[in-house]
Amino acid sequence: MEKPYAEACARNREPLLEVLREAFAQSRRVLEIGSGTGQHAVHFAAHLPHLVWQTSELPQHHAGINAWLADARLPNLLPPLALDVAGAWPPGPFDAVFSANTLHIMAWPQVEQFFAGAARVLAGGGVLAVYGPFNYAGAYTSESNAQFDVWLKARYAGGGIRDFENVCALARSQGFEFAHDIAMPANNRTLLWQRLSESAA
Repeated sequence: MEKPYAEACARNREPLLEVLREAFAQSRRVLEIGSGTGQHAVHFAAHLPHLVWQTSELPQHHAGINAWLADARLPNLLPPLALDVAGAWPPGPFDAVFSANTLHIMAWPQVEQFFAGAARVLAGGGVLAVYGPFNYAGAYTSESNAQFDVWLKARYAGGGIRDFENVCALARSQGFEFAHDIAMPANNRTLLWQRLSESAA
């Protein structure tokens, strides 16, 4: 089949790679939530060979991801698992969880399930990295993000750009310690958390 292609993945993959190169330096087993087209997974697995990169997505997207994986033939890149954040998650522990451009297409209850699931599968000390646009103090960081939010709310029931403060409070309630907020191109951010050990959570 013809491989699906997302221009946004091609634009942001290098800045994201630089963040993950440092954030996942001590990680070995990574779970990607919402692998989309599969482009990110191929790029990161190729450039971070110390990682075993586990893709996951809703089943209807698996064929496209598998097309990218088949071309790449990377030994550290695993076929997609069927994963809906509201359903069953794979058994952990993983050393890291990565997700790009997912929180704003979920309804808030799914965002809550995302963090709860990540907390279950991450080992103590594991890293959670989330990429996408965020609001601060309830305000958009750009006019383009404001327009994007209107589009999201029209397309996805309950979707929309999330408030940084609300997401951080939710992560904290699930046993994550906030680590970094990194500015990215096109008015996006990469947020990093560390999973506290059970005794510290």
